[in-house]
Amino acid sequence: MLPARTLTLLALLLAALSLSCGRSERLPPPSRPQPVPSMFNPVSMRLHPTFTRVKSWTTENNTGKPDGIEAELEFSDLFSDPVKAEGRVIFELYEYRKDAADVRGARITTPFVGSLLTEDEQRARWNRATRTYSFKLAVPNLTASRSYVLTATFEPVAGNRFYSRIILQPSTASTP
Repeated sequence: MLPARTLTLLALLLAALSLSCGRSERLPPPSRPQPVPSMFNPVSMRLHPTFTRVKSWTTENNTGKPDGIEAELEFSDLFSDPVKAEGRVIFELYEYRKDAADVRGARITTPFVGSLLTEDEQRARWNRATRTYSFKLAVPNLTASRSYVLTATFEPVAGNRFYSRIILQPSTASTP
């Protein structure tokens, strides 16, 4: 038979071992949700080259001076068909620098942030005819005879960012 002191130490050692074996490691915080893989999710985005343009959209503006830029964003799935997307988009407008490695000159105005997160925002921005999202970017002092560079960065709720850039040529400017 073992002495009482040895039995007590052995019992304490077994209790300590059983407690340490029952511990769970701290889990890392949950990561950002990933999209459900689907061939119908957006895989690309572009500023639509036909519909994105410098434009005058107010009827009181009879001077022909543009009010800003009408930006049309198109998302495509794996089959290059237009699809909807959920997230936010950041537009930036720059002066155009001809014959430069980076055609973006000085930024003209602060970035525009558009949201496509709620049902109301989706309904307000979706254009059924063009299958694009429409954003009116008010920019004072634009000149229809100049070229500009417009960029769009889309941050989806889940998944990868999309980026698009377009050069707005004077020939694409429209007046009322």
